[in-house]
Amino acid sequence: MGWHDSLVYGISFGENFQLLFDIDYIFKWVLTGKTYHFWVSPCTLVFENVYDLKFDLEFSGIELEIDDVTRDNPQRPKNADFIGRDVEMDWVIETQQGTISFKSIGYKQYVRQLPRYLPTQAIERIERGGISFETKSVELDNAANISFKK
Repeated sequence: MGWHDSLVYGISFGENFQLLFDIDYIFKWVLTGKTYHFWVSPCTLVFENVYDLKFDLEFSGIELEIDDVTRDNPQRPKNADFIGRDVEMDWVIETQQGTISFKSIGYKQYVRQLPRYLPTQAIERIERGGISFETKSVELDNAANISFKK
């Protein structure tokens, strides 16, 4: 998955060492003539079993936009027997405003609305339902009707 240019609306700390992001996820870039349009949906990105969390961000405005997400250094979690997972990674979320780094066993992403075809990379706040950290996804049967073509 790639989160390049995904706008972050909010960050929250959930139960059991979760780190949650409310984002507009860009499913696809579509070149139409000389301009791009985008298939975008509001999503909740949840990293699990997070620790060693560091924020190094500088803002000149009020937006936080993801540039890249990387992971490396696979290792056995300190609490592997308790959580039933054998691998955690070092994660770095590079943004236009700096970095967020942490250790985590992985993530889940919840698609809260069907993707929309837009001339911009973000959905208007009111149309996306404001800021949310909901962890229920839309029904996959509905999503099957989207071909990501326009």
